[in-house]
Amino acid sequence: MNISKIDLNLLVYLDVLLREKNVTRSADQLSITQPAMSNGLKRLRDLFSDPILVRTSEGMMPTARALQLQPVVRDVLSKLEATIQPETEFEPLSSSRTFRIMASDYAETTLLAKVLGELRTKAPSVTLDIVTPSDVSFHDVELGKVDMAINRFEELPMSFHQKVIWYDTFSCMVNKDHPCLPNFDLDSYLEHQHVWVSKTGFGVGVGIDPTEVQKLGWVDAELDRLGKKRNIRVFTRHYHMAMWLAKEQGLIATLPTKATELYADNDKVKVLEPPFDIPPIALKMAWSPLLHHDVGHIWLRRLIVDVGSK
Repeated sequence: MNISKIDLNLLVYLDVLLREKNVTRSADQLSITQPAMSNGLKRLRDLFSDPILVRTSEGMMPTARALQLQPVVRDVLSKLEATIQPETEFEPLSSSRTFRIMASDYAETTLLAKVLGELRTKAPSVTLDIVTPSDVSFHDVELGKVDMAINRFEELPMSFHQKVIWYDTFSCMVNKDHPCLPNFDLDSYLEHQHVWVSKTGFGVGVGIDPTEVQKLGWVDAELDRLGKKRNIRVFTRHYHMAMWLAKEQGLIATLPTKATELYADNDKVKVLEPPFDIPPIALKMAWSPLLHHDVGHIWLRRLIVDVGSK
């Protein structure tokens, strides 16, 4: 194959086709007609002597050769985009850029609130558009439609860049007059009612089935290993709601320690160490390779990491 005869647009077509696995959606992504995209796929098939995408009962699927090409093509295009991007410095004091960030309720209240405080002095005209995990998908992040995702992730696509912002332990929050005090042990913990809280993952959320222990997260997984189960009366996706219920409704809230610090000055609650071991969690920041070399994006990532380290 003579590389000088390869149309660079074909690599762009291939990259999008392997992400979308659909000619029509790929054409929409590139703002070209469907016939033009179909012709591009035909040229790719001729170029690589491979079908690239084949129709199956589950829709169009990439061939083994296409899967082999995908990370190489993505890497080449990412480096090319970084190379031809104008090397201008990001000026935070004068920038009016809007950054769209997917963040869990936990990340928004414990981290991004402090980031906003830094932006007021360092980048007063920069805007943050904070969306929830149910508003977006991994695909939105991959395409750069969302600048970054900040959450606790069990798995991330291999193409994403990621950075651990901090590790956090767990604490229990209860009303200062809760009957589990002062003898707060495992038996006392299990005797009383609890509020469950979490905001993880991407895409439209679904309801919780209390019987599916392994899907309830870190706290209940650890209890399950001990052969125990807590009595959960409320499932919520908002940390402030969980902490309010602990303060006002007599429920026990077991949640990341940095979240409980938001109530550090509230004399109506007590914060205790859990009466069993719960592994620490990692709050991570993830972003698309398409934005990895963007100077404004680099500046914001550094600011977020700096705020998280304080």
